[in-house]
Amino acid sequence: MNHDFDVAVVGSGFGGSLTSLCLSRLGRSVVLLERGTHPRFAIGESSSPLANLLLEALCERYSLPRISLLSAWGTWQRAYPEIGCGLKRGFTFYGHRAGHRFTAYEDRSDQLLVAASPCDEVADTHWYRPDFDQFLVREAGREGVEYLDRTRIEDVRFENGGAELETVRDGCRRRIRARLVVDASGPRGFLHRSLGLGEETFEGLPATEGLYTHFSDVERLEDLGIFRSAETPPYPCDDAAVHHVFDGGWIWVLRFNNGVTSAGVAATPGLARELGFAEGAPAWQRLLDRLPTVREQFARSRPLLPFVHHRPLPFRSHGAAGTVWTMLPSAAAFVDPILSTGFPLTLLGIERLAATVEASWGTPALADRLQSDARRTLQDAAAAGRLVAALFASFGEFPVFAELTKLYFAAASFAEAARRLDRSDLAGSFLSNDHAVFGPALSRICADALERESRAKLSDRIAEAISPLDVIGLSDRSRRNWYPVEARDLLDGAPKLGATPAEIEELLKRMLGSTIRREPTEAAAHCR
Repeated sequence: MNHDFDVAVVGSGFGGSLTSLCLSRLGRSVVLLERGTHPRFAIGESSSPLANLLLEALCERYSLPRISLLSAWGTWQRAYPEIGCGLKRGFTFYGHRAGHRFTAYEDRSDQLLVAASPCDEVADTHWYRPDFDQFLVREAGREGVEYLDRTRIEDVRFENGGAELETVRDGCRRRIRARLVVDASGPRGFLHRSLGLGEETFEGLPATEGLYTHFSDVERLEDLGIFRSAETPPYPCDDAAVHHVFDGGWIWVLRFNNGVTSAGVAATPGLARELGFAEGAPAWQRLLDRLPTVREQFARSRPLLPFVHHRPLPFRSHGAAGTVWTMLPSAAAFVDPILSTGFPLTLLGIERLAATVEASWGTPALADRLQSDARRTLQDAAAAGRLVAALFASFGEFPVFAELTKLYFAAASFAEAARRLDRSDLAGSFLSNDHAVFGPALSRICADALERESRAKLSDRIAEAISPLDVIGLSDRSRRNWYPVEARDLLDGAPKLGATPAEIEELLKRMLGSTIRREPTEAAAHCR
């Protein structure tokens, strides 16, 4: 085999494989190094509108049409029905009190449903990572990427304008040289350990712990009869990223179309110790015993794999790039699975790295751009960390939690709309933390949410903060925590995007393939 490459990518999860594909398309020779094998269990499974838009854009720019089909439920199911996938129509949140069944208050103050699409055809997805990651690895091989699994990197040296990696595979030692090393090996991964970079904390965020696995036979909430509303929700509540929120943590439930359900909990260290997370399955049962409705949902379930206890979950590396090395966001930092921020952060990082290589390969500017990209990666992670810290502090007060999530949904939906209108300059950084008005407001509100005495008029302050970015009707309190996808919201928000109503109409036609009128129900009707 060849031992000299332009780029060595370490880690063949979706981020590493997709990076390899993009850089290979730019004419770079790439080796993809993997310690394990595929298929394999991996956490991080739920996409979002912004994540799928970024995936679609990368595939278009770097000529990856086979992968682009995975950016929406409809095209995925027609092209690759054999690849495990889950239907994600939105984000579903329910507030629970220990020892009590879910109440389903008439004013919906203990629930939040935020639609991400008007219909299944263009819906987001959950990625069954054993299938999804293996598909991307095979695509990388098809495109000429040299893939080496079962490969251990014993040493790395940076010298002479490049890197030299000492590897062992099947007892055979190889010395691989590369002009650039990209770490896609996850939190506390290869370069973080090899270079002894050290960690930084996220202010106000506890060192949370995770406990998770895959299950079979998990009930659908809508079949348990826990809802009493005569009104139709904006989407089937189970066809979503479902979040059960309670004081001290939250549970996720993600359904795949192969009968598997991903579920787990992220909790504060105190609650993790109290429940005995280190014991695995018994800790999960103790948690369910505190939440009667969730216990009923999992009454017939059985774990398909051993429970994974992950501690601590939050991680931020002290550095994320050097002159000839860089980390993807997934290796540089991790905050929490809530709000599905991991995928868009990683895809933004891939987008930046590919653009940097395309513009600066072989020039002295490459090192400077790698450092600039790394600063943005860590800034984006810090913004996500501030919001998640505020969310954890409010889990026991669901109305406060629901208000705080609007900061995320406003920023994410605005970025998606701006990019679809080819106005990515308006989108700025992740969570619009560099926006002149929203960015400082986001920081202040999250800081105040950590201090209970500073929460006065928090709802009004959040409404004011999101006003410049709200293009999905989050400011309409008459909706009582149910937010469907409605064409009129985007049309009303056209001035915020610097767009005309005609441009919004054209955007909706491109997205849905048919004419969308101004009536609220038309967006969904045209998808049926």
